[in-house]
Amino acid sequence: MTVFETDRLVVRQWTESDADVARVYDMLSRWEVARWLGAQPRVIESADEALGAIQRWRGRASADGLHGIWAVDVRDTGQTAGSVLVVPLPGVDQQPTKNIEVGWHLHPDSWGHGYATEAARAAIERVFAAGLGEIYAVIREGNTPSVAVATRLGMEPIGKRRDWYGGIELDTYRLVAPQS
Repeated sequence: MTVFETDRLVVRQWTESDADVARVYDMLSRWEVARWLGAQPRVIESADEALGAIQRWRGRASADGLHGIWAVDVRDTGQTAGSVLVVPLPGVDQQPTKNIEVGWHLHPDSWGHGYATEAARAAIERVFAAGLGEIYAVIREGNTPSVAVATRLGMEPIGKRRDWYGGIELDTYRLVAPQS
């Protein structure tokens, strides 16, 4: 099911199809991707773990369709580049907070094409149009490509914070909705 589209991308729900499971496994079994994700980064080691990740991602979707972790497909090729997400940030206790995060994780073969920026920009526009006043990106220290995406999105650095993801220290960026 398509969630939204951009000129080059189709953003859709992840499925439990063999193709989606294989792509998630190929992406998250790579340390160069997994090292930046979650409270305790680790690579996944099986297709069953990839399926479990997809099931957890689908469980993060809101009934109104504004929040979720979605697949990003390249329109011209049909290849799944990775994920874009808009979800409540999990607090120190891992329970959802009122703070909303935009994020992205792409397969290395899709890096450097602007897909993360394009998908995240469209996701942010959707939630701002629905009335959200601000959105955050949290980035592990040293993840220079993600910092570049946040900067291209117009996000401002607001320092290191330990409010989310079990209290790990993360570089935090914020974008405030434009005033109408």
